[in-house]
This record gives sequence, structure tokens and C-alpha cells, in this order.
Amino acid sequence: MAVRTGKAMLEADKKDPQGNGTVAGFELLLQKQLKGKQMQKEMSEFIRERIKIEEEYAKNLAKLSQNSLAAQEEGSLGEAWAQVKKSLADEAEVHLKFSAKLHSEVEKPLMNFRENFKKDMKKCDHHIADLRKQLASRYASVEKARKSLTERQRDLEMKTQQLEIKLSNKMEEDIKKARRKSTQAGDDLMRCVDLYNQAQSKWFEEMVTTTLELERLEVERVEMIRQHLCQYTQLRHETDMFNQSTVEPVDQLLQKVDPAKDRELWVREHKTGNIRPVDMEI
Repeated sequence: MAVRTGKAMLEADKKDPQGNGTVAGFELLLQKQLKGKQMQKEMSEFIRERIKIEEEYAKNLAKLSQNSLAAQEEGSLGEAWAQVKKSLADEAEVHLKFSAKLHSEVEKPLMNFRENFKKDMKKCDHHIADLRKQLASRYASVEKARKSLTERQRDLEMKTQQLEIKLSNKMEEDIKKARRKSTQAGDDLMRCVDLYNQAQSKWFEEMVTTTLELERLEVERVEMIRQHLCQYTQLRHETDMFNQSTVEPVDQLLQKVDPAKDRELWVREHKTGNIRPVDMEI
């Protein structure tokens, strides 16, 4: 994958659909990485919103658990009802712990990784941009030297033709100077071409190396997000499990609700069974 991506990226730049020239192949690859960084930022923001929802839900559960409605219910049903309200407080605590773990084990690592990823992208971008500028500068030097050589050769040719028409010592001296300048221009062109080729070779090597590094960072980013999303689902499973445990005492007390026993206890407490109406005697 890395070789194919690097090769395609190096062989040709992509034409701008707007018709405004071309977009550097490496720039396209870099934009893909920057898009990944943005996606990671949005994922961390999503988790942050999930945390807010959990915190608000926990707050409302805790508030409801303190509600005084039906607080005077008595007997085994009263015990079950009290446990129903207590279970809300327990569940609120579960959700608070879940939100805290989401922050420390999912949101925060995603944000920290994103910052480091951003630094790596900048470093790669600046490095390749500098090499590309250098390459463009070397290319401009080659073109300038090529133009200079053409002019010197044209000048030499013109002076040679003039010499054939009119022989003179001055003309011969001008031809010698023109020949030296033409030779010098040829040497300058060869030097510029050599410098361009060196820059091109360096650029190619660094492009391949940086491409591989970008792809390694992409794999690292995806794997890192996958691991923390797995952590998210694990925390959700644990939250569901703990929530289930808050309901179990309610289930147990509801099974023990006994209206007959409650009536007996109420009668005993209020002593309604001690004195009963009797027939009156004359």
C-alpha cells in the first residue's frame, strides 16, 4: 500500500477541477491526514457531549431520589418504595463514574493524541514544502542557464558569420570572447542541471520516506481511535452491569411485599384489635 501510494503521488500531481493548474500529489496525501485529524477532533467533541448528557442525567436522577412523594408509605411496600428511590441515587453515582472514566480514558487521550498528530503533520508539511521550493528554484536556474546558453550560441554564430564576410583582428577577438562566454554558459547549464538533479533526488527520497511516515501515522491514528472506542463500549457494558445491580435490591424487596403481613403489623402498631364494639345490655 505504501509503495503504491507513494509511487502514484510522486508520478503526477492532480489537476485542479476548477481548472486553476494542479494540486501537488503530496499535498493531497497530507490533506487526507489533516482530514483524519479533524475527524478525530469531532469524535472527541462527540464524547464530550456524551459526558455532558451523562452528568445531566446523573444530576436529575439524584434530584429525583430526594423527592418526598409517597415517603409515608409503610410496611414491606414502603421498604420496596424507599429502595426504588435509593436505587436512583445509586444509579446516579454509576453514571457519574461512567462520565468521569469517559473523560479520562477516552476523551482526554483522543485530544492529546490529536495535538501530537498536529505537530507531526506540520513538521512533514514544512519539510516537504521547503524541498519543493528548493526544487522549483533549481528548475528556474536550469531554465535561466539554458536561455543564457542559447543566447551565447546565437551570439557566437552571428559573430562567426560576420567574420566570414569581413576579416579583422577585432572580429577574431570578439569571436574568442563569444566562444568563451558560450563555453562558460554551457558549463553553467551543466552545473545547474547537476544541482537540480541532486535536489530532485533528495526530494524524491524524502517524499517516499515522508509518505511512509504519513501512512504509519494514519495506521497509528486509526488503531488508537479503535482502541478507545472499544474502551467506550467496555465502559458502557460496565455501566449497564452496575445499573442492573442497583435494581436487584428493588426486585428482591418487591418479591417480599406481603399485604396481609402489612395489615397485621399496622393493626398491632395502632392497637385497633384490642377493643372491639360489643352488644349493649339493658
